[in-house]
Amino acid sequence: MKKNFVPVVLCGGIGSRLWPISREGQPKPFLALPDGMSFLEKTYRRALSLAAGLPVVTVTHQDYFFRAADELARAQAGARGCFILEPMARNTAASVALAARHAAQHWGDETVLLVMPADHLIEPDERFAEAAQRAVQLAGEGYLVTMGIPPDCPETGFGYLEVGEAVGHGGHEVARFTEKPAKEVAEAWLRDGRHLWNSGVFCFTAGCYLAALEEHADSIARAVETVWAGVSGRDWGGREVIEIGRESFAAVPEQSIDYAVMERAARVAVIPAGFSWRDIGSWTAYAELFAADEQGNAVSGDVLLIDGRDNFIHGEGRLVAALGIEGLIVVDTPDALLVADRTRAQDVKEIVKRLKDEGHATATTHRTVLRPWGAFTVLEEGERFKIKRIVVAPGKRLSLQLHHHRSEHWIVVSGMARVTNGERSYFVHANESTFIAAGCAHRLENPGVIDLVMIEVQSGDYVGEDDIVRLDDAYGRSTVTTPCPAA
Repeated sequence: MKKNFVPVVLCGGIGSRLWPISREGQPKPFLALPDGMSFLEKTYRRALSLAAGLPVVTVTHQDYFFRAADELARAQAGARGCFILEPMARNTAASVALAARHAAQHWGDETVLLVMPADHLIEPDERFAEAAQRAVQLAGEGYLVTMGIPPDCPETGFGYLEVGEAVGHGGHEVARFTEKPAKEVAEAWLRDGRHLWNSGVFCFTAGCYLAALEEHADSIARAVETVWAGVSGRDWGGREVIEIGRESFAAVPEQSIDYAVMERAARVAVIPAGFSWRDIGSWTAYAELFAADEQGNAVSGDVLLIDGRDNFIHGEGRLVAALGIEGLIVVDTPDALLVADRTRAQDVKEIVKRLKDEGHATATTHRTVLRPWGAFTVLEEGERFKIKRIVVAPGKRLSLQLHHHRSEHWIVVSGMARVTNGERSYFVHANESTFIAAGCAHRLENPGVIDLVMIEVQSGDYVGEDDIVRLDDAYGRSTVTTPCPAA
């Protein structure tokens, strides 16, 4: 690849059609696939195989930074990365503009960006690399390039594009874009061979994109310039972190890159893909990742299915038994169960909307909550008490904090804890415990080389997660009372 080529990973999208395993607290890019890798790790591996010494740029929500950084390190130890952290979602036109602005400032307007969503499955990587090389060549000639996927079914949930005249490097002009056609139209396009699915993978120079954005969506371009004028940067473990101001970013119009730029610009080209591409955007698509039996059933987890047909059943942590069912999606998680007609897979997002409207916690968070230092799982909760299982990774520590309304009793199950409790600092070993009084500054650390696993019993007048004051934090989070989940 060219020396001024930069992969850009867009790590957003809650994936509400994959509820209850995909939620705001752990959205679709971080979901583990059958081979154990997440969507994001697979995307990073593709990006790193193409990068020519420049860091991979990730645009993501500020709450996902630590998890995304971990996924990058898992994809390649010591990989260089720049993280642009958005305080809220403003769709892809603004996200790509931030990445383009960063690239132009650091490496020049001619820097070629390959924009990749973090929630697609693409294989094999070698075929993707060949298509990317052709896209980079066209981008260097001033084109805004997308990758098109030859359709294999009359899909009505994807955007399509019509292939125009050849422009070299295996590419073609895009005659027009069409969003989500009717089924009879999609069936006709499947037969005519002139229409492709729009993959959402784009390639262009930073300067070309910013110029096109200014021409076709000037309100977004101007708002992003205002945002960029107020950004702040810091180094985090050798990775560049760019933090976006909440107030200025809230004023950015919310539009997709497709609508704001690609469907309106003049010099738009498509590279027909020679690789397999799947947007796992629903439970029917997710089910295709698992081998089906002769009756069309696919299962994941500990499942017993008798006399069933055309079902997908996913279980976590306990047995799911089903008898004589047909055409159903059943997804069982520790705190939520989904049962849906398989033909209604696209409508699962309506459940999430209803849950949000009713203020139900399962719309956004799992029982297990990931943190920069590890994770915690709420095991039981009632009036005046809460019980958690806490796992702290080796060498990690929680913030120095206090609680006004609750005390905590810690019991170490395995590993070793270093505890700061007021003015004292001491070790707690397996099968030992300690008590933290309300109002006492405290910190939990794992000085060992294996996970620290402990049970925390909270008791008091109020055990809500917003009763926390951070006095010092190793991860740069707020050191004031905060309504986000603990520690």
